[in-house]
Amino acid sequence: MTKDFSQVWQLCLNVIKDNVSAQAFKTWFEPIKPIKLENNVLTIQVPSQFFYEWLEEHYVSLLKKIIRKELGPEGRLEYSIIMENSVVNDTPYTVKMPTSNRKATKNAPVNMPLDLGESPIKNPFIIPGLRKLNIESNLNPIYSFEIFIEGDCNRLARSAGYAVANKPGGTAFNPLLIYGGVGLGKTHLAHAIGIEIKNKFPEKTVLYVSSEKFTHQFIDAVKNSSVNDFAHFYQMMDVLIIDDVQFLSGKEKTQDIFFHIFNHLHQSNKQIVLTSDKPPVEMQGMEQRLLSRFKWGLSADLQVPGLETRIAILQKKMYADGIEMPHDVLEYLAYSITTNVRELEGALISLIAQSSLNKKAVNLELAKQMIDKFVKNTAREVSIDYIQKVVCDYFDLPIELLKSKTRKREIVQARQIAMFFAKKMTKSSLASIGAHCGGKDHATVLHACRTVNNLQETDKHFRKYLDDLEKKLSIA
Repeated sequence: MTKDFSQVWQLCLNVIKDNVSAQAFKTWFEPIKPIKLENNVLTIQVPSQFFYEWLEEHYVSLLKKIIRKELGPEGRLEYSIIMENSVVNDTPYTVKMPTSNRKATKNAPVNMPLDLGESPIKNPFIIPGLRKLNIESNLNPIYSFEIFIEGDCNRLARSAGYAVANKPGGTAFNPLLIYGGVGLGKTHLAHAIGIEIKNKFPEKTVLYVSSEKFTHQFIDAVKNSSVNDFAHFYQMMDVLIIDDVQFLSGKEKTQDIFFHIFNHLHQSNKQIVLTSDKPPVEMQGMEQRLLSRFKWGLSADLQVPGLETRIAILQKKMYADGIEMPHDVLEYLAYSITTNVRELEGALISLIAQSSLNKKAVNLELAKQMIDKFVKNTAREVSIDYIQKVVCDYFDLPIELLKSKTRKREIVQARQIAMFFAKKMTKSSLASIGAHCGGKDHATVLHACRTVNNLQETDKHFRKYLDDLEKKLSIA
């Protein structure tokens, strides 16, 4: 009994389904339509050249065996490629593939001109048309690994990013999701990964795009009936970097297309890098199937930098810009701005601008005036760390001694003064102040404050200590 083309292709699908994952089958084989069967040549229709090339690269060996099984040793497979936007009367461009003679190799795909029966895939960044090699990466060259300061706050994320940059798509960190608060370096690290990959693998196509831009492009693709082109464009990437992926929240259709793009890239061992302001478990309004894929690789957080890291960031910025500044001013900035690297660098730039415009020397007094305006809500509440530093500098003591268990009179007195000013100048709880001063409890802090109050009323030299320190801390 002679089989028709539909029966033959269905038999092929039955075998394929047993040899590929369910998602791969749905993505790459369900869209295929059998067209005809003549002289042991089965013709199947695929939606684009990209689709054809992907099948050739990943499934040519499997297809070869199946066609031989169903049609015999003389069996052949022929692709008919029709883009969604092409005119109905256009003659499909056909590629004949002598399956029995082909080798299952990555170099096997036939060269196919884009201008024969197929519209070029539209690049949403450059309209009309595209050449893959000319795709702009949208990477900012100033955000490199060289100027990304490593500290305890970001060591995991930076190390993972560097591993990805050295072997994109070849590590367990795929996707790599970098998350953290505002101004902690997520975008910087994402760009650095892309730049490093471009430097080491210039043949790879790397693309950085914000989730907002991605969403707007998808909306335009829907309006212009070019969703296939949009998806195929992104599926061409070797490395895709999506910034602020949390903004896809609540956008069901955008999440759906991103889901399919993500699947394709991941199955093709292409690298995906995502940034977010929160980890996957805290993302609201995101489809569970997408969240589960975010968890496939590594989620690395960027934490608030410690004091040493903040100082190193400022020193690196000064060195890069050829700026010199007194060390006490540098430390004051690092102590005063504790939560945001972007704000920290902005304060440095603002201080330099104030000095230049007003023709004033960069000193501690100018820094205090600038900080008071720059971060109004936080500048008035100096940190406990800064108070401890000023007290230790004044009495010429190492800060480690202040936080130690020693009961030497001069150390105890300095510790009590630090507690006194911490209670007076910050909104920190007594327990928090005690924890900063060597793990003391709230009762110890209260006792210290009472002792300092008593001494300033009875001891003239002690009162001078407090006056000097108060001026240094700019508290009237």
